[in-house]
Amino acid sequence: MAAKPRFRNDADAAPDAEPARAADPEGRKHPVDRTLPPLKLFTSGLQHVAAMYAGVVAPPLIVGPAVGLTPKETAFLMGASLFTAGLATLLQTLGIWRIGARLPFVNGVSFAGVTPMVAIGKDRGHDGIAVIFGAIIVAGLLGFLLAPYFCKLIRFFPPVVTGTVITLIGVSLLPVAFNWSQGGNAKASDYGSAANITMAVLTMAIVLALRKLLRGFLQQIAILLGLVIGTLIAIPVGITDFGAVGDAGLIGFPTPFHFGAPQFEIAAIVSMCVVMLVSMTESTADMLALGRIVGRPADERTIEGGLRADTLGSALSPFFNGFMCSAFAQNIGLVAMTKVRSRFVVAAGGGILIVLGLVPAAASVIALVPLPVLGGAGIVLFGSVAASGIQTLATAALEKGENALIVAAALGVGMIPIAAPDFYHALPKDLLVVLDSGISTGCVVAILLNIAFNHLGVRTEGKGADRGTPDRSGREAPGSGSTATAPATAH
Repeated sequence: MAAKPRFRNDADAAPDAEPARAADPEGRKHPVDRTLPPLKLFTSGLQHVAAMYAGVVAPPLIVGPAVGLTPKETAFLMGASLFTAGLATLLQTLGIWRIGARLPFVNGVSFAGVTPMVAIGKDRGHDGIAVIFGAIIVAGLLGFLLAPYFCKLIRFFPPVVTGTVITLIGVSLLPVAFNWSQGGNAKASDYGSAANITMAVLTMAIVLALRKLLRGFLQQIAILLGLVIGTLIAIPVGITDFGAVGDAGLIGFPTPFHFGAPQFEIAAIVSMCVVMLVSMTESTADMLALGRIVGRPADERTIEGGLRADTLGSALSPFFNGFMCSAFAQNIGLVAMTKVRSRFVVAAGGGILIVLGLVPAAASVIALVPLPVLGGAGIVLFGSVAASGIQTLATAALEKGENALIVAAALGVGMIPIAAPDFYHALPKDLLVVLDSGISTGCVVAILLNIAFNHLGVRTEGKGADRGTPDRSGREAPGSGSTATAPATAH
C-alpha cells in the first residue's frame, strides 16, 4: 500500500496540488492554516510589507498633491493608507463569518482608482477628498452586495479583458511618473531642469541595477532601496524637503473623517463603481492564481469571501481617510518564491502596516523622497504594472476570433485621455469624471466587446478557444472565456 502523503513543512506540496490534497489526510493542518515561530512570523511578515510598501504609499503621493494637499496632509494620507491596508489585510487573511478568503492574500490601496480619483478631486481641495471618500463608500457597499453574484459572472472578465485593463492602469500612471521626474510642479522655476531629470534617470538606473544584482528578499525591495539611495544622493544636491518630518508627531491615530464628512456626487460614484468592478476582477484573478500556488484551489465560496473582504475594507477605509483596497499581486509572487504559505504570516504583515499607520513620523519619512527620485522609481513601478497586463494578455489567445480587435479598440479608447487630454472638453462636466479615466472607459469597452464577440450569437471561427472549450490536451483553452488568469495588477 502506498504511503499517505504528508505535509512536512511550508515548502511541501506542489503548487498545483489538487483539491483532494488541500487537507492533510492524517488530520494535520494545511500549510495555509499553520502558524510559524514568532521570529519567522515577524520577519516573513515584514518581507511582505517591504514588497508592498512603495505600492501602498504611491497612490496618496499622487492624489494628495493633485487635489491641493500640503506635504503634511499628504503624509497624513500615507499613514492612513498604511493603517487601512493593514485592516483590510487582516480582514482578508483571518476573516470573520463569510468575509475573507483566508489565504495569504495581501490587500492595499488600489492603483486602479488613482486616475479617476485625481479626475474627481482636482481643483476642489479638501472638498475633492470628501467627494472621493463618499464615492468609495458607496462603491464598496455596492461591491459587497454584488460579491455573491460577481463570482458567478467571472466568465465575462477573461484574460482579454483583465489584461487590457491592467495594461491601461500602468500606461495611465506613467505620465504621473514623467511629471514627477521633471519636479512635479509645472510652475516651478526648476521644472524639467537637467538636475531633476538626471536625478530621475539615476534613480531608475539604481532600481534596475539592484533588481538585477540582488537576490531573494533584497531583490523584492529593490524599488524601496532605490528610493532610499536616491534620496540620500539628493540631500547634498539640495532638493530634499525635511519639513514634513519636522511637523509629524511620533504617535497619532488616523482621525475619522479628518478632511470632513464624505460628500456624495452621482458622477463620482459612477466612476468609482466602475473602478470597483475592475478591482473585483483583479482580485478574483489573483485569488485563482494564489489558490493554485498554495495548493488550496479557490472555489466560488473562497472568491465570494475574498471579494467581500475587499469591498468591505474599501467601504470602511474612507472612515479612516484611506482609499479603495484590492489585492497586491507582487505578494503572490513572494509566496511562490519563498514557499511560505501560512496566512498568519500575511496577517502579521497586516499588523505591521497598522503599527506604521499609527506612527506618523514613519509615514512622513517617505515624504522626504524628492519627486524626481520618486519619478525615476515610478517609471519602473508603473511600467511593471503595464508589463503584468501584457503578461496576462499573452494568455488570452489573441490569434483567435476577434480577441485582438477587442484589445485594440479598448486600448485605443482608454488611451484617449492620456494622448489627448482635452478630447472630451465639449461634453457635460459630469461625464468627464468617467471619460477622463482611460481605465474606466477602456474597461467598459473591453467588457462590452467581449460580450458582443464572444458571448452573443452562434460563432464558428475560434469558438472553442473563446468559450473555454477543452483543447487537445484536455485542458481549458486560455481564450476569452477562460478564468485561469495570471496574477493581476502588480501594485
